Amino acid sequence: MSRLASFRGPSTPTSSPAQHKPLNTPASPSRLTESTFHRKTRTLLQELRSITETWDDLVLIDGLKAARELVDTRTDLDNALKLLPDNQPRTHLVGPKLVTMEKCIANLDIVLTKLHKQFYKINNAVDNLELVLYDAHKVKGWQWIQEEPLWTTWPLEKFVTRIAELLQPYHRSLNLHIELVEVLRSHSISFEDSRDAVNKWVEQPWLEDAGWKAVWEDICEAEVERW
Repeated sequence: MSRLASFRGPSTPTSSPAQHKPLNTPASPSRLTESTFHRKTRTLLQELRSITETWDDLVLIDGLKAARELVDTRTDLDNALKLLPDNQPRTHLVGPKLVTMEKCIANLDIVLTKLHKQFYKINNAVDNLELVLYDAHKVKGWQWIQEEPLWTTWPLEKFVTRIAELLQPYHRSLNLHIELVEVLRSHSISFEDSRDAVNKWVEQPWLEDAGWKAVWEDICEAEVERW
C-alpha cells in the first residue's frame, strides 16, 4: 500500500499552481528558513526533470536516428531490387543492407533498455518523495504537510500526490515504444506502416499533455523557490 494512504486530514488546496507571486504577499513560515524537507523535495523534482530530459534525448535523438536509418535502408534496398533484372544475383545488394538493418534494430533495442532504466529512475524518485512526505509527517505533523505552503501555495502533500501522476503516462509511453520497435523489426513491413511508426515514435502521444514538460515545468517555476 502507498505511504500516502496513511495520511488523513483536511482536503488539499486547489489543483492549479500559482500563476504569479505578488510582491506584497507575506512569505509563509516554511519559506523563512528552508528545512531538509524543502531541499530534498527540490532536489528530487530537479532529478525528475533531468531524467525526463534524458528520456526525450533517447527517443528523439538515439531512437529516431536508428528508426530513420532502418526505414531508409529498407527503402533503398527495395528500390534497388526493383531495378535489378530477375536473372541477376542479389546477394551483393541484400547482404550489406541486412547488416545495416540488423544494426539499427539492435540500436533500437538498446534505446528500449535505456528507457526501461529511465522509467525505473522516475519510479524511484517518486518513491523517495513519498519518503520525504512520510518523514515530514512524523516530524511536522499532518497539518504542516497538508496545509502549510512549502514555498508559494502548494503544501508538501500536494507535490507528492500530484507527482505520482507522472508514472502512468511514462509507463504507457514506454509500452508504446516497445510496440513500435516490434512493428519496425519486421523486414516485410510496408513503407507506409514504417512511416506511421516513426511518426508515432516522435510524437510520444502519451506525454503530449501529461509528460514533464507539459505539466511540471510550469508548476515548478511557479511553486518552487530557486528553481
